[in-house]
Amino acid sequence: MSEGRANGVHQGPGKRLGAKKSALELVVPGNIIFRQRGTQWYPGENCGMGRDHTIFAKEKGYVTYYKDEEKNPNRKYIGVVFERHMTLPRGRNEPRTRRLGLVGRQRQMGTLATQEGGEVGEITAPPMATADTAKGDEQTAVAETVPPRATLATYARPTSRKGYMYRPSNWEIGRAAEKFKSTVKLTRKEKMIEGLKKRKEKKLALLEERMMSGAKRKAKQKKGGKNTNVQEQ
Repeated sequence: MSEGRANGVHQGPGKRLGAKKSALELVVPGNIIFRQRGTQWYPGENCGMGRDHTIFAKEKGYVTYYKDEEKNPNRKYIGVVFERHMTLPRGRNEPRTRRLGLVGRQRQMGTLATQEGGEVGEITAPPMATADTAKGDEQTAVAETVPPRATLATYARPTSRKGYMYRPSNWEIGRAAEKFKSTVKLTRKEKMIEGLKKRKEKKLALLEERMMSGAKRKAKQKKGGKNTNVQEQ
């Protein structure tokens, strides 16, 4: 008789694969929609896929299971839409919808009216301009806001208020090192390259010196040979 374990590896627990959210079910970012081994389903709009092929939601919305014939007719996709009436896939030139997280608020236009004693009162809106006075108001506003050419140089650099700091432009920040004559430390690789360049320059200088010295020796030997020949004669 053969002995062995009663509960072997082949009798392990199930992995609970399959769909966790049905179609048109509300999900929030991070909710798992489908667990699978391999890519039976692919992530569509507003969805992502983990390293174990789990498809999860990236935005708050409603789950949709669909096929995109133009993208790939052999693949099945899972996406998330923001409203129940929305459908996937979208048309070829149809813009996609995005949730930017902005909240719309009504803007209050007006000026602060100060009461006696320096206290701030209610916000009072400016008077409505009529059609007759619109042109005159525009001309006066332009004349007040646009400075003359002689004083344009004063507006080149804005003055900073208390608690604020004027930020120079990017090209001025980039030239700051030249202005203060500061040098950047070389990295280890750059130092090695500089050392190799210096070694090459030294070798070339030594070769030139040897060549010059050799030429001088040859010239001296020629001169010495001529003198000895003249003396012998």
